[in-house]
Amino acid sequence: MAKLRFSALELVQKRQKVEVNPPSNQISDYFGENAFGLKQMRLTLSPNFYEKVKYAIRKGKKIDIDTAEAIASSVKTWALNKGVTHYTHWFQPLTGTTAEKHDSFYDYSSEIENFKGGTLAQQEPDASSFPSGGIRSTFEARGYTAWDPSSPMFILGHTLCIPTIFVSYTGEALDYKAPLLKAHEALNRAATRVCRFFDRNVAYVHATLGCEQEYFVVDKALYAARPDLVMAGRTVFGHNPARGQQLDDHYFGSIPPRIYDYMRDFEIECLKLGIPVSTRHNEVAPSQFEVAPTYEDINVATDHNQLLMDAMNKVAEKHNLKVLFHEKPFAGLNGSGKHNNWSLINSFGENLYQPSSSARENLQFLTFFVTTIKAVHEHADLLRASIASAGNDYRLGSNEAPPAIISVFIGKQLTAVLDELEHNGNIKVKKGDNLYMKLGIDKIPEIILDNTDRNRTSPFAFTGNKFEFRAVGSDINVAAPMTVLNAAVADQLHKFAETLDKELEKGVDKRIAIITILREYIKSSKNIRFEGDGYSDEWIKEAKRRKLPNIKDTPRALDAYLTTKNKALFKRNKICTERELEARHEILLANYIMKIQIEARVMGDLALNHVIPTAVNYQNKLIANANGLKGLGIDNDAVIKTIKEISRHIEIVKNGVYEMIEERKRVNKIDDPRKKAIGYCDDIKEKYFDKIRYSVDKLELYVDSEEWPLPKYREMLFLR
Repeated sequence: MAKLRFSALELVQKRQKVEVNPPSNQISDYFGENAFGLKQMRLTLSPNFYEKVKYAIRKGKKIDIDTAEAIASSVKTWALNKGVTHYTHWFQPLTGTTAEKHDSFYDYSSEIENFKGGTLAQQEPDASSFPSGGIRSTFEARGYTAWDPSSPMFILGHTLCIPTIFVSYTGEALDYKAPLLKAHEALNRAATRVCRFFDRNVAYVHATLGCEQEYFVVDKALYAARPDLVMAGRTVFGHNPARGQQLDDHYFGSIPPRIYDYMRDFEIECLKLGIPVSTRHNEVAPSQFEVAPTYEDINVATDHNQLLMDAMNKVAEKHNLKVLFHEKPFAGLNGSGKHNNWSLINSFGENLYQPSSSARENLQFLTFFVTTIKAVHEHADLLRASIASAGNDYRLGSNEAPPAIISVFIGKQLTAVLDELEHNGNIKVKKGDNLYMKLGIDKIPEIILDNTDRNRTSPFAFTGNKFEFRAVGSDINVAAPMTVLNAAVADQLHKFAETLDKELEKGVDKRIAIITILREYIKSSKNIRFEGDGYSDEWIKEAKRRKLPNIKDTPRALDAYLTTKNKALFKRNKICTERELEARHEILLANYIMKIQIEARVMGDLALNHVIPTAVNYQNKLIANANGLKGLGIDNDAVIKTIKEISRHIEIVKNGVYEMIEERKRVNKIDDPRKKAIGYCDDIKEKYFDKIRYSVDKLELYVDSEEWPLPKYREMLFLR
């Protein structure tokens, strides 16, 4: 194995530069050339059909068959002219990745390329092997994909990809997109209803999203020489290098040339697909980087994030690199997140979280701002569940990511505004009084302008004109947390509107009624607001006093999906049925079990078949050396001490692995998915992983570097 390691290192040294040639020096010349959205439809469809599809997308309505036929004919011609031979319904099953089944445009019966509106609108892929959480039996293979016209079709290679939802034969959602679309529509209805208290001409509201994608990059040869990276996506062993991230010299530093070429290359592919990537930089840890797009409609942004990760993976192969999206691929170093920057935009293009010089609009800003905080307070447990995964558990609260306690950061100035609204008592308005001036609402734009402080330890932070959900993991499909956030805010906005309607029926002044409701929200949700250090022990104690949930592991966090309160939230807003929620809960538990099971198996394999034999061989060399020194009458106490230390750690590793194997056998017999997941968490991961790793990492320090079987951190993390 050591030979494999050194051959991998030699291969890294021989890597040749990959030339990157963009189609044009002007991004505008090729942006979106491989995407078929409204721009292309406007150029290729008749005005009548174009207006129909635009209306259907805006309203979330079905497209009639005649319009579907026109679009199918148009997109077929466009795709064939680009060398496309096949099409696929591209969907996002509950595996967390994407799926596709390719069909040829060529019709053997008519001997021409053919593509009908009915084929565009719906297909029937084999659903038997996708996780369903008991919604259907394995032998029931039927499932349906249905076209989502609000997300542009696109070309990958020689295949036209059609974004779709994925449902079972009986209609239950088996994917991430369907619930997101339903939650977005619920948010649209609720937010539009509230907007019309301020402007009756608002036609709709949509959420926007910008995902800051963090990731690690390692050389492909070194990746292949690390079975743990290949199998589990993270290193289960590995001693920290002498130099890691402690000098803060990588963050925003000069991008290494090889990585720079890779970044440019995958950005070109993304830009062709219409993904508006705009930012690239070094992140905190060595070999960690970030790419971020501009904001888009939340559904399109979610699809584009999945496409972005796919493009990054494919282009990395070309550069002999591997991308690591795992939240914590290297222990002791910064983990990777996917900060979700979320906002609401009305039909006039106005950001509802952006204060202005208009006092009336500032009251609207406060309404959406405070109601969102109230929604997070009401469903903090559900937001925590939405970002729960085996990988994210390693990252949350590790001094580079927010803690598992959901809290909201708004900054000192806005805190002062809310405190003033909370404590200023009943508002008495005389004729001619300026209510907005009395409340300080007219000063909010100035407050926002100066409110530039940020809090890296906050899971959910207001950052000027948007909320940033910072706790989302790098590898996750963002549709899950965005479905929950949209649902929670939609529900609270509906409650706000219902309460306001009742007050208006009593003849209460609308402005007074709004302020009164907001004051109650501010008081009741105050516990969720926190401006301090989320990593401190004091905050953990304070959060407990405030009765905020602090759920550190996935199996217990996922319980939130099945509470009566949260089931009612999804049902009330027509997003998920109880059966769909139970299915998702079961699937997420199963995924957690399999991830920890794989990590445990990889640890056992590496320890017993690689680490221990290497350590024993090196120990034997030391014993021979000690005996030789003894024969020469030379003091060998230091060598003997090293031999004993190696022997001690070998025993700890060996016994730990054997005990873990037996414990895994016991846990595997548990039938209840939740109890089984907790068993893997408490009795395997928590009990054995760190213990075994500690001794393996000590052996890495003792054993001759040329004999150590795995590429070391210092060899993997400093690509140039």
